[in-house]
Amino acid sequence: MGDLMNTREVAEYLRIKERKVYALVREKRIPCTRVTGKWLFPRHLIDLWVAQGTRFPNLRQAVAAPPVVVGSHDPLLEWCLRESGCELAMMSGGSLDGLKRLTAGDAVMCGLHVFDAGAGTGGAYNVAVVRDSCSGLGMVLIEWAWRQQGLVLAPGNPLGIASLRDLHVSKARVVARQHEAGSQLLFEHLLGEAGLKPGDLTMLDHRALSETDLGLAVLEGKADAGLAVAAVARQLRLDFLALHRERYDLLVRRRDYFEDPVQKLLAFARTPAFQTRAAEMGGYDVGGLGRVTYNG
Repeated sequence: MGDLMNTREVAEYLRIKERKVYALVREKRIPCTRVTGKWLFPRHLIDLWVAQGTRFPNLRQAVAAPPVVVGSHDPLLEWCLRESGCELAMMSGGSLDGLKRLTAGDAVMCGLHVFDAGAGTGGAYNVAVVRDSCSGLGMVLIEWAWRQQGLVLAPGNPLGIASLRDLHVSKARVVARQHEAGSQLLFEHLLGEAGLKPGDLTMLDHRALSETDLGLAVLEGKADAGLAVAAVARQLRLDFLALHRERYDLLVRRRDYFEDPVQKLLAFARTPAFQTRAAEMGGYDVGGLGRVTYNG
């Protein structure tokens, strides 16, 4: 299946009958678009729609979750997990994938940067999808950092890329992230604002599964560009074209927030060593770290 699914494909993807898909379209309950008389379904919006509809009304999980941080990859968080001694491991799979894993009890914490384009000028981050997906689960959303997102480019920017439209004009080879990644949701939104869609670009078949993997694809000459955080470009000595400022949050259950692993991580994030590392990596504003952005 590609980025756009037809009615038969989305029925198979959701494991429902095709006539149910048509009913959801008629009721305007499923993300879709009509192109040349056919209904098409953007897969990343279907994933978000499913995540937003997740409910666990009777779940009170007495069993401790595995000591894992899921969701979106963040280089500063990955470094902090190692250096803090909090004994939490990172398993990145994208914001929406992490949200599903956390609500299923398969992790202690989830990193999120899900852009909400419907929140007005500039959009907003994470609160809408968490409110819709985690109601009644006792979740707390904690600000980690504001990050610079943009195009990671080969050293010296040999194609002279100065905007998203230049990706199309120069026929740059673009590496994308997995469908569940917040970066991919943002990239497609930014393309739309520029009057483009993924199909207008020369997209590589293989998708990068983390910020660092995307940067390495550019460094190794497998791709010309891709959307990632500024810290990756600086770490790998790549060029960077800033496009957007985003908020990256940590989602955790209230009961786990007060346990040693989370408290040890947050305590380390208040040390001078953390502040120094954030400045060295570049593209981070950690002034609001620890602020609660949602408590449900």
